[in-house]
Amino acid sequence: MVSTELLRRYPFFANLTDEQLRSIAMITEDRATRDGETLFEGGDSADFLYLLRTGGVELHYRVVDEREMEQPQDLLVGIINPGEVFGISSLINPYHYTASGVVSEPGNVLRLNGAALRELCAVDKALYALLLERVASTAVKRLHDTRVLLVAA
Repeated sequence: MVSTELLRRYPFFANLTDEQLRSIAMITEDRATRDGETLFEGGDSADFLYLLRTGGVELHYRVVDEREMEQPQDLLVGIINPGEVFGISSLINPYHYTASGVVSEPGNVLRLNGAALRELCAVDKALYALLLERVASTAVKRLHDTRVLLVAA
Protein backbone atom coordinates (compact mmCIF):
# COMPACT_ATOMS: atom_id res chain seq x y z
CA MET A 1 0.00 0.00 0.00
CA VAL A 2 1.14 3.55 -0.75
CA SER A 3 -0.20 6.90 0.41
CA THR A 4 -2.83 8.78 -1.52
CA GLU A 5 -0.52 11.80 -1.38
CA LEU A 6 2.08 9.87 -3.37
CA LEU A 7 -0.50 9.03 -6.05
CA ARG A 8 -1.67 12.67 -6.23
CA ARG A 9 1.78 13.71 -7.49
CA TYR A 10 1.24 12.04 -10.86
CA PRO A 11 -0.98 13.32 -13.69
CA PHE A 12 -2.21 9.78 -14.40
CA PHE A 13 -4.13 9.95 -11.10
CA ALA A 14 -5.32 13.58 -11.48
CA ASN A 15 -8.99 14.36 -10.86
CA LEU A 16 -9.68 11.13 -8.99
CA THR A 17 -11.85 11.39 -5.91
CA ASP A 18 -10.39 10.79 -2.46
CA GLU A 19 -12.26 7.49 -2.32
CA GLN A 20 -10.90 6.38 -5.71
CA LEU A 21 -7.35 7.32 -4.67
CA ARG A 22 -7.72 5.39 -1.39
CA SER A 23 -8.93 2.32 -3.27
CA ILE A 24 -6.03 2.49 -5.71
CA ALA A 25 -3.51 3.15 -2.94
CA MET A 26 -4.62 -0.09 -1.24
CA ILE A 27 -3.64 -2.17 -4.31
CA THR A 28 -0.39 -0.34 -5.07
CA GLU A 29 3.14 -1.01 -3.90
CA ASP A 30 6.26 1.12 -4.26
CA ARG A 31 9.11 -1.11 -5.31
CA ALA A 32 12.79 -0.63 -6.09
CA THR A 33 14.15 -1.83 -9.44
CA ARG A 34 17.58 -3.15 -10.43
CA ASP A 35 19.53 -2.37 -13.59
CA GLY A 36 18.75 -4.97 -16.24
CA GLU A 37 15.78 -6.39 -14.34
CA THR A 38 12.94 -7.64 -16.55
CA LEU A 39 9.68 -6.49 -15.01
CA PHE A 40 7.57 -8.45 -17.48
CA GLU A 41 7.91 -10.33 -20.76
CA GLY A 42 5.84 -9.87 -23.90
CA GLY A 43 3.13 -12.54 -23.98
CA ASP A 44 2.96 -12.90 -20.19
CA SER A 45 -0.26 -12.32 -18.31
CA ALA A 46 -0.52 -8.56 -17.62
CA ASP A 47 -0.73 -8.77 -13.85
CA PHE A 48 0.40 -5.22 -13.06
CA LEU A 49 0.08 -1.65 -14.25
CA TYR A 50 3.27 0.32 -13.54
CA LEU A 51 4.12 3.96 -13.04
CA LEU A 52 7.80 4.88 -13.20
CA ARG A 53 8.76 7.09 -10.24
CA THR A 54 12.52 7.25 -10.77
CA GLY A 55 15.06 5.57 -13.02
CA GLY A 56 14.41 4.30 -16.52
CA VAL A 57 12.59 1.48 -18.28
CA GLU A 58 12.78 0.34 -21.89
CA LEU A 59 10.10 -1.50 -23.80
CA HIS A 60 11.40 -4.26 -26.05
CA TYR A 61 9.58 -6.26 -28.68
CA ARG A 62 10.85 -9.69 -29.65
CA VAL A 63 10.50 -10.58 -33.33
CA VAL A 64 10.95 -14.17 -34.42
CA ASP A 65 11.99 -14.72 -38.03
CA GLU A 66 10.49 -18.00 -39.26
CA ARG A 67 13.76 -18.79 -41.05
CA GLU A 68 15.92 -18.21 -37.96
CA MET A 69 13.80 -19.45 -35.05
CA GLU A 70 16.82 -19.71 -32.73
CA GLN A 71 17.78 -16.05 -33.27
CA PRO A 72 14.88 -13.81 -32.24
CA GLN A 73 15.50 -10.09 -32.73
CA ASP A 74 15.07 -7.88 -29.69
CA LEU A 75 13.87 -4.43 -30.80
CA LEU A 76 13.72 -1.34 -28.61
CA VAL A 77 10.25 0.12 -29.17
CA GLY A 78 9.92 2.61 -26.33
CA ILE A 79 11.56 4.45 -23.48
CA ILE A 80 9.61 5.13 -20.30
CA ASN A 81 10.38 8.32 -18.41
CA PRO A 82 9.62 9.13 -14.77
CA GLY A 83 5.94 9.90 -14.26
CA GLU A 84 4.79 7.70 -17.16
CA VAL A 85 2.68 4.55 -16.93
CA PHE A 86 3.52 1.29 -18.65
CA GLY A 87 2.20 -2.24 -18.60
CA ILE A 88 -1.06 -0.74 -19.84
CA SER A 89 -2.14 -4.15 -21.14
CA SER A 90 -3.27 -4.85 -17.57
CA LEU A 91 -6.37 -2.78 -18.41
CA ILE A 92 -6.87 -4.00 -21.99
CA ASN A 93 -8.45 -7.36 -22.78
CA PRO A 94 -6.97 -10.05 -23.24
CA TYR A 95 -4.63 -8.76 -20.47
CA HIS A 96 -1.30 -9.95 -21.93
CA TYR A 97 1.76 -7.74 -22.23
CA THR A 98 2.67 -6.99 -25.84
CA ALA A 99 6.29 -6.01 -25.10
CA SER A 100 8.87 -6.65 -22.39
CA GLY A 101 9.69 -4.05 -19.74
CA VAL A 102 13.40 -3.92 -18.89
CA VAL A 103 14.97 -1.60 -16.31
CA SER A 104 17.60 0.59 -17.99
CA GLU A 105 18.37 2.68 -14.92
CA PRO A 106 17.64 1.56 -11.33
CA GLY A 107 14.95 3.44 -9.49
CA ASN A 108 11.42 2.92 -8.19
CA VAL A 109 8.08 1.97 -9.70
CA LEU A 110 4.56 2.03 -8.42
CA ARG A 111 3.06 -1.38 -9.16
CA LEU A 112 -0.73 -1.65 -9.24
CA ASN A 113 -2.36 -5.05 -9.03
CA GLY A 114 -4.08 -5.43 -12.41
CA ALA A 115 -6.84 -7.85 -11.36
CA ALA A 116 -7.74 -5.72 -8.33
CA LEU A 117 -7.71 -2.58 -10.49
CA ARG A 118 -10.08 -4.21 -12.98
CA GLU A 119 -12.38 -5.16 -10.08
CA LEU A 120 -12.41 -1.53 -8.89
CA CYS A 121 -13.24 -0.43 -12.44
CA ALA A 122 -16.09 -2.96 -12.69
CA VAL A 123 -17.73 -1.30 -9.69
CA ASP A 124 -16.80 2.32 -10.49
CA LYS A 125 -17.51 2.99 -14.17
CA ALA A 126 -16.39 6.63 -13.87
CA LEU A 127 -12.97 5.45 -12.67
CA TYR A 128 -12.85 2.93 -15.52
CA ALA A 129 -13.68 5.60 -18.13
CA LEU A 130 -11.06 7.99 -16.77
CA LEU A 131 -8.30 5.36 -16.59
CA LEU A 132 -9.11 3.96 -20.04
CA GLU A 133 -8.97 7.45 -21.52
CA ARG A 134 -5.50 7.90 -20.03
CA VAL A 135 -4.35 4.46 -21.13
CA ALA A 136 -5.61 5.14 -24.68
CA SER A 137 -3.74 8.43 -24.73
CA THR A 138 -0.59 6.62 -23.60
CA ALA A 139 -1.05 3.97 -26.31
CA VAL A 140 -1.45 6.59 -29.04
CA LYS A 141 1.69 8.41 -27.89
CA ARG A 142 3.66 5.14 -27.84
CA LEU A 143 2.44 4.24 -31.33
CA HIS A 144 3.63 7.63 -32.59
CA ASP A 145 7.00 7.20 -30.85
CA THR A 146 7.40 3.72 -32.34
CA ARG A 147 6.68 5.06 -35.82
CA VAL A 148 9.39 7.68 -35.32
CA LEU A 149 11.84 4.93 -34.29
CA LEU A 150 10.92 2.90 -37.38
CA VAL A 151 11.45 5.84 -39.69
CA ALA A 152 14.84 6.54 -38.06
CA ALA A 153 15.90 2.93 -38.58
